[in-house]
Amino acid sequence: MSQSGSQAPAFFRDVRGSGVVWFVRDDEGIPASLSADGTRSLPYWSTSARAQRAAKIWGRGLRVESMPLDTWRDRESCPISPGMDT
Repeated sequence: MSQSGSQAPAFFRDVRGSGVVWFVRDDEGIPASLSADGTRSLPYWSTSARAQRAAKIWGRGLRVESMPLDTWRDRESCPISPGMDT
């Protein structure tokens, strides 16, 4: 299991509780690496502190921003059911 896969239950529990998803960006947008199959992988965090840590590590003038969970869910087509056990 990948690191992100092992952390998914905590991510969904946190964002369901707070109603907010965190990301980092600069003036050009959100940094997104290419996966092995050529698709983009956008990084999101469940807390401001985790996103701030990534911004500090990655540098390049990244800043932390948030978006409502409903907006993220609609944008990423990622259903989070209120009763989902994670």
